Amino acid sequence: MHSSDHNQSTLTLHLPDEDATASLGQQLAPLLAPGMVVWLDGDLGAGKTTLVRALLRARGHSGPVKSPTYTLVEIYVISRIYWYHFDFYRFNFPEEFLDAGFGEYFRDDAVCLVEWPEKAEGCLPSADLMVRFRFTENGRAVDVVACSEEGQECLKALRSG
Repeated sequence: MHSSDHNQSTLTLHLPDEDATASLGQQLAPLLAPGMVVWLDGDLGAGKTTLVRALLRARGHSGPVKSPTYTLVEIYVISRIYWYHFDFYRFNFPEEFLDAGFGEYFRDDAVCLVEWPEKAEGCLPSADLMVRFRFTENGRAVDVVACSEEGQECLKALRSG
């Protein structure tokens, strides 16, 4: 999905259940800053939306958080920061990202959380962090990959926290 880069580093975690996924979201929430892009990768039901829900709750959002599978984007404004939760699962072509005008959402006052980023490959801005979910025999394995300096700072804080 993202070109390999010698500056990338990865933290691999085991998440045995939904509570562990929510805990990761709570830990990640204060580390994300406006201007950051987070790609969420994994099969259907792997925990991408669960992570986003926990992250937004940890930032203070108390309303519903649903998967944007049909709406393509859900918008949350928390403490003057725009949080855009995208789901490109239904895209047939990467250019649909451009046709929909989604590039406008990737701004310095927003955090963009993107499910199914490979569906917009070549059109989507690069990730600062990539979170890859994999099913395992006893839960999920998650790789948190830093893809930028900002991502490296998040990963460093996540490791020490």
